[in-house]
Amino acid sequence: MSVIAAIRRAATVVVVAIALASCATPAGPPPPPASAPPASSAPPAAPPPPPIRRELATDPAQIADGLVEDERALRDPASSEELLTAAAHRQQAAYRAIGRHREWDAVVRPRILPELLDFYDGNVSARRHLTALSEGTEQDTVPAWRIVDPTPADELLGHYREAQTASGVPWNYLAAINFIETAFGRIAGVSTAGAQGPMQFLPSTFAAYGEGGDINSPRDAIMAAGRYLAANGFARDPDHALFRYNNSYHYVRAVSGYAALMAADPAAFPAYHRWQVYYKTTIGDLLLPVGYFAQTRIPVEQYLASRPPR
Repeated sequence: MSVIAAIRRAATVVVVAIALASCATPAGPPPPPASAPPASSAPPAAPPPPPIRRELATDPAQIADGLVEDERALRDPASSEELLTAAAHRQQAAYRAIGRHREWDAVVRPRILPELLDFYDGNVSARRHLTALSEGTEQDTVPAWRIVDPTPADELLGHYREAQTASGVPWNYLAAINFIETAFGRIAGVSTAGAQGPMQFLPSTFAAYGEGGDINSPRDAIMAAGRYLAANGFARDPDHALFRYNNSYHYVRAVSGYAALMAADPAAFPAYHRWQVYYKTTIGDLLLPVGYFAQTRIPVEQYLASRPPR
């Protein structure tokens, strides 16, 4: 479970064309002087946009102010794809940092805009439940995973809706499980418990609920998750069904929290879909970018030494 990152590289090509023209003056009397061209009524060119912030601040007050800025950008229809991605990456890092530092609450929360407080509180709560769930699981090695691009958001929403229609389990709960388990399919690998695929099923469980599908197929796995939750009484007691999916109170609260946020705020799912994969190690959170691949577990120090300098 975690939440992954794509590193974009852009190349800019500038082409400058210079046109040269010549003219000859005809014989005869000189023409009358030309009148001055009318002044242009076009508005002056807009200044270039400021550079996009990519790094998270270290001071809690600055983190809070940056988070507000990023939450606004994520809700602004005029934001570019580059800005949305950078804002979502900082948003994720901010909530991870705030979730670890309860002593920051008195500084950070008063700086959050009133209209963003419900979203802020829900994210901090869900993050702290996931932190508690992973307590004591730090590893001195990196996992034998491949990190890939997530399944496209529109495609995933179609699968969630299809599973909701078939099973009665609301789409946002299926999305929250997919988000927590593999960051919407970014993590391709087997868990320490042997779970597989984008919804992290044990093969024996998937055999019972997958209806002959592929455990690694986003659609088949999401449909199986809907069947599993429905069979475990989701309609009567969602918490019980979620607990059967992962036997942890903290897991239940995190899934329910993210599901509620995605149902209440249209900006939530697109932002979460841009979040990256972090792995908890003995030296801290380690970002595993798209393209990461390890066939076997390797020591953290060895992995870091093999990475190109940033």
